[in-house]
Amino acid sequence: MRETAVSQQAAPRLLEWYDRLARVLPWRAPPGTPPMDPYRVWLSEIMLQQTTVAAVKSYFQRFTALWPTVQALAAADEAQVMAEWAGLGYYARARNLVACARRVAAAGGFPDRREGLAALPGIGPYTSAAIAAIAFDRPETVVDGNVERVVSRLFAVQTPLPAARRELTELASTLTPQTRPGDFAQAMMDLGATICTPRNPACAICPLMELCAARAQGIAPELPRRAPKAAKPLRTGTAWVALDDRALLLERRPARGLLGGTLAFPTTGWDGTDLAPPQDGPWEAAGEVRHVFTHFELRLSVLRAPLANPVRGEVVPRDGFDPNTLPGLMRKVWALAT
Repeated sequence: MRETAVSQQAAPRLLEWYDRLARVLPWRAPPGTPPMDPYRVWLSEIMLQQTTVAAVKSYFQRFTALWPTVQALAAADEAQVMAEWAGLGYYARARNLVACARRVAAAGGFPDRREGLAALPGIGPYTSAAIAAIAFDRPETVVDGNVERVVSRLFAVQTPLPAARRELTELASTLTPQTRPGDFAQAMMDLGATICTPRNPACAICPLMELCAARAQGIAPELPRRAPKAAKPLRTGTAWVALDDRALLLERRPARGLLGGTLAFPTTGWDGTDLAPPQDGPWEAAGEVRHVFTHFELRLSVLRAPLANPVRGEVVPRDGFDPNTLPGLMRKVWALAT
């Protein structure tokens, strides 16, 4: 059967290609060498969730300079970790990062199997498989968006995503080799990121082109198919910016929920709250910021006033304040109000 031939031939071809052309990344060991420190693999995989490689590189280098080991990160102040994370989004990841580091440090190291890794805070099915394969060379099947695209084209899977996910994972598992599974997982990611791209795939230089059913049928750019996306709902709210030459007013958001645990300007309305202004007025309109979250769009009216006698929040000195430590939404609010 064709699927058997693909399963037998794909890994050797892809690993030979990876040995020559693997991307050089700060969290990655060279092909064919012993696996990387599991701390660096774990940290990179958490950072790369919902984020691009280009965006993550500088964060990874800064984090590993500040906290070079999982023990160092476990001992870090959570507020400092949140501040360093600002801009990567999905702030629950940063809170889970600290919780996981503390659990691992207390246990004396990372579990070396997928099941043990999946029991740690913030580590789901994909991440546990990726760490097990890349850091411990376990023959786990690692399926991210790049791998879904490669597999859907390799086997010409017509079922739209997300309904196709189970089928794609099962097909991907037929490709995973018993030897060098960590290199193979990273090779699949590299193939999807550099050659088997969403638009205009470079089929002519693909190491799997002779095995690819979608290429043979002339439909590679059309796959994977996707079900139509529903329009994102719109939310609205208000942000208050109280400041003078010496200080500004921020608040620590609740640990759970949107922008959880971050320092932010006081807001209301958009996140299910119904709060009064953090100090008496008068407030003047500064404008509106727009921001897109995963599940909704936001329009936030920004009001500004001189810092007076706040009834809630934290008065933060302007001296030494770095707006880059704010979440992306709040950096937009800051830029508009100042």
